[in-house]
Amino acid sequence: MEIPYDQPHEKHSSSVVVVIIPFLAQSHLNQLLQLAQVVSSYDIPVHYVASALHNSQVKSRASNTTLHHSTKIQFHDFPIPALHSPPPNPYSKTKFPEHLIPCFEASTRLREPVTALLQTLSTTAKRLVVIHDVAVASVVQEVVSLPNAEAYSFSCYSAFFILASTPETLWRNEIFRMNDLPSLESCFPSVIREFIDSQLQTMKFQAGEIHNTSRAIEGSFLELLANDNTGGEKKIWAVGPLHQTTVSEEPRDSDKWLLEWLNKQEPNSVLYISFGTTTTFSNEEIKELALGLEESGVKFIWVLRDADKVNIFSDEEGRRPELPDGFEERMNGMGIVVREWVPQVKILGHPSTGGFMSHCGWNSCLESISMGVPIATWPMHSDQPYNALLIMKLLKVGVAVMEWGQRDELVSSSMINRAVRKLMASEEGDEIRKRAKEMGDAVKRSAVEGGGCRLEWDSFIAHITG
Repeated sequence: MEIPYDQPHEKHSSSVVVVIIPFLAQSHLNQLLQLAQVVSSYDIPVHYVASALHNSQVKSRASNTTLHHSTKIQFHDFPIPALHSPPPNPYSKTKFPEHLIPCFEASTRLREPVTALLQTLSTTAKRLVVIHDVAVASVVQEVVSLPNAEAYSFSCYSAFFILASTPETLWRNEIFRMNDLPSLESCFPSVIREFIDSQLQTMKFQAGEIHNTSRAIEGSFLELLANDNTGGEKKIWAVGPLHQTTVSEEPRDSDKWLLEWLNKQEPNSVLYISFGTTTTFSNEEIKELALGLEESGVKFIWVLRDADKVNIFSDEEGRRPELPDGFEERMNGMGIVVREWVPQVKILGHPSTGGFMSHCGWNSCLESISMGVPIATWPMHSDQPYNALLIMKLLKVGVAVMEWGQRDELVSSSMINRAVRKLMASEEGDEIRKRAKEMGDAVKRSAVEGGGCRLEWDSFIAHITG
């Protein structure tokens, strides 16, 4: 989303103070930091609250623009218990990153210091606005005891997934057949379902909901969310996509070589492959993916990394995922394997990028759609199977590498080759790409002055400052 951060919007009273509390996982941290920078662009003081470890993590991975504007944001580095966890397990029976479960527990430990901060700020601010990730609702329960404070939940998920979590809504509106939806039990371990339920049970005090999605993508689902089963209309703002959809800033020096390689490729000829920060593949899965790419003959940039460790700065030696012998030599000139953090939005926004093989995390889906890039869907866990259905069946801007019903099978090189060729080298793929581009253009229009997304921002800021 193109937001002119260097030119603040209309100034609002500094008697309003905003506190932002993310969940302690990379995608959530990043989206809420982007939210913080946009709120601060309206000249409103913003406090961003996380552990010292996670504040360091999100800043270390932020773009140059985000880092520049984070100087306007006050970070609070609160202590949490030491996080001990085994490394990611490539041979786990489930793709859910169970080694990150300590972060779920640790996030609830922020309740006491957050309460103290809110009490202090409430004595100095005329109006205290708390925006919290839905996964840490319990941390801000004390908002109700402060006479000048109000809380707004922030969702990092698609509106479709939220509706699909209450299937009777979808069934009543005949948007999607019940038997086509994955079960929550198949997507989340029981300990995570229990954790999320415990957080949702405390969300009885919200003054409204903020969603990182766009009406240009999910308008009908957002309308259903606003008109929920209670008979009333909830206050909902769709403020996404929170990343910038015009990529204009100078790349980091460490990223320039990748973009220079893309500059030499034909338009829409390169497949970008990344599975986010919570996916770990076994060597056998990596081999099949490598062979499938090789068989396809399609050019690619493949980000090959294990899931994040609990502490990404740890000196512990991590596993180096193995590629088939001679693969990189054979792919010289055809493809690049990268093992470091890459500028995903820049890659997706490059004219040479014609497709994205993705785990279908919602942030990645938003970034891809807003850049007009279709998706080869390969969901791993959590909301991802639902997002894959949205991409494939409803928005029709993707093809499937694997269906959720195949999750216990090895995804073979032939399945990968077939999906890649369909997306990147077929008439059907061209039609899908055309639809993705049209949707991306609509999202970009919504992000400029007077567009729908910008009006949502202005509406929210007017609401909290009025």
